[in-house]
Amino acid sequence: MSKIISASDLSSRLEAGARFQLIDVRSPQEYAAGHLPCAVNLPMEQVESRTADLNIHDPVVLICQSGTRANMTCAALQNERDDVLVLSGGTEAWEKAGMPLIGATGARLALIRQVHLVAGVLVLAGAVLALTVDPTWAYLSAFVGAGLTLAGATGFCGMAHILNIMPWNRPLKGVVR
Repeated sequence: MSKIISASDLSSRLEAGARFQLIDVRSPQEYAAGHLPCAVNLPMEQVESRTADLNIHDPVVLICQSGTRANMTCAALQNERDDVLVLSGGTEAWEKAGMPLIGATGARLALIRQVHLVAGVLVLAGAVLALTVDPTWAYLSAFVGAGLTLAGATGFCGMAHILNIMPWNRPLKGVVR
């Protein structure tokens, strides 16, 4: 079971001088879109292999968008440390409580969600067009499926690279919300 800390409690403790390691376990794109001041990005899939990077002297506060991934990460760290907390409600709760977020990109959706959205639309369009217009359109769905399979197997996602250079994903100078 994860130990949780509320946004207001964390803010109060930080203002009083308490020391914590704020670890944001979201993707780099989500982190860039808005994170707590002084939080360090350590994506969830890297945490278990990078526990030596964590300071042994300060308690860890895990942060994600809503708390789900932070809770999963906390469970993975349970055997390593006993001073791990989860920010209840994540950055959503932090922002809702009126605390500042630091952001460096104007992306409205995380890059992985953009990939999911575009891939889903392309697969659906290919299937519908194959059923209603010409069976050749099935190749569109097959092409997207092959790309997703390649991304899962190798870690390289061509669609993510293309979406990353789109104007809405270009970095802005540091923005505080």
